[in-house]
Amino acid sequence: MSTQPLWDTDLIRRYDVAGPRYTSYPTAVQFHDQISPIDLYQALRESKQALRPLSLYVHVPFCANICYYCACNKVITKDRGRSQPYVERLAHEASLLAPHLDNRQVVEQLHFGGGTPTFLSHGELKQLMQNLRHYFNLRSDDNGDYSIEIDPREADWTTMGLLRDLGFNRVSLGVQDINPEVQRAVNRLQSLEETRAVLDAARALEYRSVNIDLIYGLPKQTEDSFRDTVKAIIDMQPNRLSVFNYAHLPERFKPQRRINAAELPTPGEKLGMLHSTIELLTDAGYQYIGMDHFALPDDELSMAQDNGTLHRNFQGYTTHGHCDLVSLGVSAISQIGGLYCQNSADLNVYQEQIDNGQLALVRGLKMNDDDHLRRWVIQQVACHFKLDFAAFKQRFNVAFHDYFAAEMPRLQQQAADGLISLDGQGLAVSPAGRLLVRSVCMVFDRYLPEVNTQRFSRVI
Repeated sequence: MSTQPLWDTDLIRRYDVAGPRYTSYPTAVQFHDQISPIDLYQALRESKQALRPLSLYVHVPFCANICYYCACNKVITKDRGRSQPYVERLAHEASLLAPHLDNRQVVEQLHFGGGTPTFLSHGELKQLMQNLRHYFNLRSDDNGDYSIEIDPREADWTTMGLLRDLGFNRVSLGVQDINPEVQRAVNRLQSLEETRAVLDAARALEYRSVNIDLIYGLPKQTEDSFRDTVKAIIDMQPNRLSVFNYAHLPERFKPQRRINAAELPTPGEKLGMLHSTIELLTDAGYQYIGMDHFALPDDELSMAQDNGTLHRNFQGYTTHGHCDLVSLGVSAISQIGGLYCQNSADLNVYQEQIDNGQLALVRGLKMNDDDHLRRWVIQQVACHFKLDFAAFKQRFNVAFHDYFAAEMPRLQQQAADGLISLDGQGLAVSPAGRLLVRSVCMVFDRYLPEVNTQRFSRVI
């Protein structure tokens, strides 16, 4: 199935609004403080009884330098001594969770995110992986999907070799932009040679996949300069690319206050950057996965989209939607069955709770029947650009048109505008609507009318 988008300026102008990225439904905005460790333990026991496979996420918050655009949960510090106590607390947290799981629950997917995971020393990385293998059933046959986010300024051949030996077989490289003026404006000086060296190491060491992150809409970017960035990255032939729209929200993210808003490209210039990026990537053979993500046709994401098994969660698009997501570390979010729960985003609070032998979760949500139904619909639309009404009825024992009678006028308007096609059999996102698929998902979001959409980035 071809999922390549068609550029339609008029449609983009009409539907380019602020909205969630739907890495979860309900989104994290709906999380509340009425979730307790008892809820998590119960969800883990249900996962254990069902012997569901696991996806394991570990958040490492430390960064040696601040990137002004960043909206991630991070701790900026030059003190490398802060990481060892954190690694020990991750092990303690794992020890609190593991007794409620079964060793037969294989960790099919592992991801280290940040922050900068390679802020950890080689010894700490070894210790952390040893601890995880002690408490969870990590694969040792290299058939798992084990990935780590890499800052090329914090890694070399030795680091890449160590990570490969520890079991990682996928890497995601933060690049954002290769232009030195743009890099200075966001305080992330990183040479193309540094990036290429890490990518070459990944290839030589037979990592299965390399992803590169880019951001358009940063200060001092122009359409021509970002085009140069995309061309340079295409020359490196990463398996996947994530091309994010920079959302300037300085009232929410303090580091962004250091960005000179007068140096940001205009909305029209940002559209030009995205348009040329899509053309370049399409011409280079990349498949549009959806919501800023591209992959080569032989990549597992592309194949999962083709065969209908693609999923979306807090790690973005994934082939492991059948796994329960168990997360460790400050701010980390777990998704186990119908339960979402998130640890404290405050490092001191997280560490104090763990030191007291208690889980650090502070908020979350238990899904109800309506949440499950709408999550499935949003997943179908976001991952496969279509929805089969017969499959919906078979799964939920209700007719689509009856359940979504209130939403039908909006869907009919989207169909009239050319965003989707709509008939008695189902819904399909048009090629011109694929860049705006978040707008289609938003129709099914029961909570969205209650939310201040300024919390979200724009669709494009």
